[in-house]
Amino acid sequence: MSASESSLENDALRDYPLLAKIDGPADVKRLRREQLDDLATEIRQYMINTLAPIGGHLGAGLGVVELSIALHRIFNSPQDRIVWDVGHQAYPHKILTGRLRGMPTIRQYGGLSGFTKRSESEHDPFGAGHACTSISSAYGMAVARDLQHTDKQIVAVIGDGALTGGMAFEGLNNAGTGKHRMLVILNDNEMSIAPNVGSMSAYLARLITGKPYTQVRDATRKVLEKLPGAYEAARRLEEHVKGMVMPGTLFEEMGFRYVGPIDGHDFNHLLPTLENCHDLDGPILLHIVTRKGFGFAPAEEDPETWHGLGPYNIESGEPVRSEGKPPTYTQVFADTLADLADKDERIVAITAAMPGGTGLSSFAKRHPDRCIDVGIAEQHAATFAGGLAVEGLKPVLAIYSTFMQRAYDQIVHDICIQNLPVVLCMDRAGIVGADGATHAGSFDIAFLRCLPNLTMMTPKDEAELADMLLTALQLDGPSAIRYPRGNGYGVEIRTPQALPIGKAEILENGKDGLLIAVGTLSRAALQACEALRKQHGKRLSLINLRFIKPLDEDTIIAHLRNKRPLLVVEEGSAQGGIGEAIAAVAARAGWHGPFEHIGIPDAFPEQGTQAEILRDLSLDTAGISAALHRLFNIA
Repeated sequence: MSASESSLENDALRDYPLLAKIDGPADVKRLRREQLDDLATEIRQYMINTLAPIGGHLGAGLGVVELSIALHRIFNSPQDRIVWDVGHQAYPHKILTGRLRGMPTIRQYGGLSGFTKRSESEHDPFGAGHACTSISSAYGMAVARDLQHTDKQIVAVIGDGALTGGMAFEGLNNAGTGKHRMLVILNDNEMSIAPNVGSMSAYLARLITGKPYTQVRDATRKVLEKLPGAYEAARRLEEHVKGMVMPGTLFEEMGFRYVGPIDGHDFNHLLPTLENCHDLDGPILLHIVTRKGFGFAPAEEDPETWHGLGPYNIESGEPVRSEGKPPTYTQVFADTLADLADKDERIVAITAAMPGGTGLSSFAKRHPDRCIDVGIAEQHAATFAGGLAVEGLKPVLAIYSTFMQRAYDQIVHDICIQNLPVVLCMDRAGIVGADGATHAGSFDIAFLRCLPNLTMMTPKDEAELADMLLTALQLDGPSAIRYPRGNGYGVEIRTPQALPIGKAEILENGKDGLLIAVGTLSRAALQACEALRKQHGKRLSLINLRFIKPLDEDTIIAHLRNKRPLLVVEEGSAQGGIGEAIAAVAARAGWHGPFEHIGIPDAFPEQGTQAEILRDLSLDTAGISAALHRLFNIA
């Protein structure tokens, strides 16, 4: 680091005297107890100030500042494993584990990941970007530890709605029966399980994890187990008494010793309880209650908006709005669906804990009874949609492409095999930008185009998205529409018109070759064609594919010219993508000529802006032009 860079860094951290001294968990342990509250304040202010110009997952991180400090105070990472569910809760954890100075780069091109990432730090034992994985992975680590006869603590932190997902309960069910030592911390930031937080419940939590209670409990168990029926009666009495003052019966029945609820923002509760839990055997569930966005009033008052957002104004507490830009594809989808639902009472919208992200919050304002949020439960959402369809409704399942992966068996078994008219609307298809590999919608074309009975579409612009939504709702079988993150092109949104099923759109007609574009890449492809014509006199046919399935083989074959180039571009996985299907069509038709296919390669995309990643993958105008030059041997 140069002297000037060091000076800038020191200036940036000048307002955070405690935080500037934290290079790892050992530094947290060296602080005096009375300094921890000041450290928490500095972390919050640093996060608020650092994320303002770049955005990020602010609310969840603000809610776990005290927990993060307490965990690194009591446990010994990286030897002890601290697993953060979803990963967007982990910003304070990153700050405390040597990544403080990298935080201004978070979610930026070449910068820190917005989630936990094993290759980024030894303090991230398990990578995460999707919900509900912490308990299962932590339990795997606990079993591995015991099989290898090592001594380490395993901690899983789950919250921010992740307990609504079935996989979390699968993990609890298995871990509870295994009796391996591990700690699950339920970060309840919505007061969804228990509002009973205060001095009494905190006192009880410390009491039942303390040595006197534990020693008496274990000694009593040994005596009562020798008396027929006595131990079971005592166990039920204990659960009944605890159940009157704390909501832990469910977790106790699953095999966990339940502790809490306690105030997750109070070190006087957190530290002694974590110390006690550290010394307990078997599976423990510690229930803490926090406030999402704690310490920043706008985030506390509107946790959904401040869950994850772009740049914001600290003084006004308002996100920085993009003025004058066309509506997003998400907005066009939601507005069109709401308009169609005005005329058809059978339309029902479903989301999996993402009403804001999928646009369905606005739909819900107009049709509250027909907008259903099932929680982080994509599998259930798909089968639930099938049940609605069986009874004659028209379910529209709006889920990000990356999360639709979690419902694949249900799409196959509960929708496609039964040929049910469920519409799968996959937002964030293709490159998503700052969230990187865990959220990239790379694979939906590959995993859906192989399914019988399914019709699959992708629009070239926002107007065509509206047409496709109407088209899908008129089908008698399952359908899927994929569309990208971000703004449209500003084309006029006319009254939607149904499209002829399986028919591509011819954008340019030429004799020198064929370019097939999938979805919104049609715009970049058209620009590349125009440049080739103006600079080199080459005229290509350009097809906007529109329908991934059924594939318009007749139109493709009609525009193939033997020995003339064929280029296919798609913002999806090249492995198993539509380009492979088109190459097979051309081969069967007897076509011979130069061929190139540009898609997302056999690697997970990095993080960065969409434009940066599309550039790196040659899926922008320059990349498509370069491919055409190669095909025509133009230097």
